[in-house]
Amino acid sequence: MVPFRYRKPGYVALNVTNLDRSVAFYRDIVGLQLEERRGDEVAFLRCSDDHHNIALYQAPTAGLKRMAFELESAADLAAAREWITGLGWAVESLGEDEAQALHQRATIRFRIPQCTLLFEFYAGMERAASKYQQTVAKIERLGHVVIGTEHTDAVLDTLLNKLNFRLSDQFGDRVSFLRCFPNPFHHSFAVARSGVDKCHHVNFMVSDIDDVGRAMNRLRKNGVEIVFGPGRHDISDSIFLYFLDPDGLTTEYSFGMEEFSETGAREHRALPLRPDILDSWGGMPAPNMAKHGAIETS
Repeated sequence: MVPFRYRKPGYVALNVTNLDRSVAFYRDIVGLQLEERRGDEVAFLRCSDDHHNIALYQAPTAGLKRMAFELESAADLAAAREWITGLGWAVESLGEDEAQALHQRATIRFRIPQCTLLFEFYAGMERAASKYQQTVAKIERLGHVVIGTEHTDAVLDTLLNKLNFRLSDQFGDRVSFLRCFPNPFHHSFAVARSGVDKCHHVNFMVSDIDDVGRAMNRLRKNGVEIVFGPGRHDISDSIFLYFLDPDGLTTEYSFGMEEFSETGAREHRALPLRPDILDSWGGMPAPNMAKHGAIETS
């Protein structure tokens, strides 16, 4: 049995090609709050009372830099470090200075076999000095990140059997929706079949269905391309809207999601590849949805 438990998806680190432009987008259009910026290198924004839920790094190529999960306790992190080391994977423990620069307590990073994504586990983050101020949308949390990978079956096996993720549903052989146990939401991470490792999309969950409708009009007024929705995912019972950030990375708002109890949860479903399951309102994604977003390999 995997000896550690998750609290939640903590933050996602994205590489962006123009930090000023991306900060303005995620602050003024998406509705995150800028908490800290360090020159032209990195900016930290939040949609909670944590110091950050997204970190934007200036880089030559846009995409996914790393995905961080918060574990329930320092004991869970220590158990995770020992467990992952025992699997024979290289584990980096962040030094005190680097962890403090991220406003985090003990932190480790590692990659899993057959996937280039850098995972980060940490046990606690400093709270921001003030309460998160909702602006253009009532964002409740960083919801999930979806990646594409060419070694889908092997990556899925590792996540389920070695890293304490649970399978909620599968959309044919195309996408597997996972929750970081015992976080209750239908998915906090998902793996899509792809020819290359890539960032598929980043999700923010909102607390009011009106946020989705208002976002649609706000995005259009600001020339932001909407690539799917609004619609309803029968898979997770959520209302959704997908749009592109300034680098063409796919971002999502969603409202509502099925939740699982820690014990007695239903079995996962093998759902057919039917368009109405992806969107019961009859929509279809645009061709350029999830087309951009390399995963950093260095």
